[in-house]
Amino acid sequence: MRRMWPDEFRFIFDEAEEVTLDSPATEREDGSAGEAIHRKALKVRLTQEDYERIWPFAEARHRLQGKFSGKAVTLIVNNPHYGQWHPADGGTVESVSESGRPYSTKYVVVYFLLDDVSETVGA
Repeated sequence: MRRMWPDEFRFIFDEAEEVTLDSPATEREDGSAGEAIHRKALKVRLTQEDYERIWPFAEARHRLQGKFSGKAVTLIVNNPHYGQWHPADGGTVESVSESGRPYSTKYVVVYFLLDDVSETVGA
């Protein structure tokens, strides 16, 4: 199924940083060897509010358009293989509204697995 990332949330990737997720192989509880992780990803800092709005897209693969056209992303939320890249505190920014009232904006740092999308061509 080809799911496209919703246009209303495309802005999330405007400031995305391309990173590589690296983790050495670990031993599983049963004693067998796990696999090392080497995956391309996008690191994004977004407001807590925006994070809550994209939560329904977690762990599902979505194709991108625009700057990352030809790529697909999967928001890492609770996949045990990517535990160290689960959503994390991205800090708080204190501001003052136009009326002079102070407020704070909470941020979250999230990672999206980044894959190339290959199209099949009919013969």
